[in-house]
Amino acid sequence: MTNSAAVKPVQRMTINQVSPDAYQAVLGMEKYIRANVDAELRHLIKLRASMLNGCAFCVDMHSGEGLQDGMDTRKLFAVSVWREAPFFDARERAALDLTDEVTRLGEHGVSDEVWDEAIKQFGEGGVANLLMAIATINVWNRLSVATRNQPPTA
Repeated sequence: MTNSAAVKPVQRMTINQVSPDAYQAVLGMEKYIRANVDAELRHLIKLRASMLNGCAFCVDMHSGEGLQDGMDTRKLFAVSVWREAPFFDARERAALDLTDEVTRLGEHGVSDEVWDEAIKQFGEGGVANLLMAIATINVWNRLSVATRNQPPTA
């Protein structure tokens, strides 16, 4: 039996070098959400989706960005167990719940309960921007996981 955890995955490609136009298109989505979604909510959404998708590169990046922006460390560390942690307010919980359901999108889509709470907390325009943020990080996650993009080791 091999210990696969000891083997460092080899990055398959650097997507922005192989397909720079496509990379720029995704970067355009990123620029939009940076201008239209609150920074702390954006960090929480990115970190949560990246955890769900198993994207080590993005978990490393977004936890570091949250720390650099002065986010509460307890809140950042508790994103993986947000339902049980007392550190999140109603808006953050609605955003994280929406992130979970959109990221794990199943055959039944997003439940009415999660949708209605998101609309209550953010309004239609706010939910549209949250959906763009969730969709964008899911694109980045899928690109990074598929290409085995690795976080820096030092």
